[in-house]
Amino acid sequence: MVEGWIGTNGVRAAAAEFRRGGYRYVVATGSQPNHDKGWQEPGWSYAQGAANELARSGIPTEEIILAPARNTERERTYESAIAVARKLQSLSINSKSVNVFTWGPHARRSRLVFAKVEGPGKEVGIVSWTPSSYQALPWWYSSDRTKDLLTETAGYLFEALLNSGRGSNGVLANHP
Repeated sequence: MVEGWIGTNGVRAAAAEFRRGGYRYVVATGSQPNHDKGWQEPGWSYAQGAANELARSGIPTEEIILAPARNTERERTYESAIAVARKLQSLSINSKSVNVFTWGPHARRSRLVFAKVEGPGKEVGIVSWTPSSYQALPWWYSSDRTKDLLTETAGYLFEALLNSGRGSNGVLANHP
């Protein structure tokens, strides 16, 4: 799975991971984009933008699964996880393990949320991607990266400790 909001460079990196990793399918997910994240096509979802970029990157369209998420200002990762689980269920794809490809600071929280939605018995891995500009200097030299680290740490703790009001059993059945 690739979270489309990570932008074109992240999706291109996901395409490279797909080719290297020998995956059967890649699922593009996400809700409506903010146009400051690299998508120029108005009206598309991050899922559609990611699917198009995957295809431009050489991934065969029959190996790309589109799973657009419900638009919301909160719990976007959760909505993406729900969309992916429903789409795979509708296609009768029941793998024992999945990987989520996402932006580095968000990776731990994404893995936790996707694992809760997928439920017990399915292994959820994470492939953490960061732009090359992030790798140039340590995080403490950048106020933006420090903010990202603190925000994502707080989000992870909220998810892990308070469960965001969601449980892992019956998530699909109880979701609108």
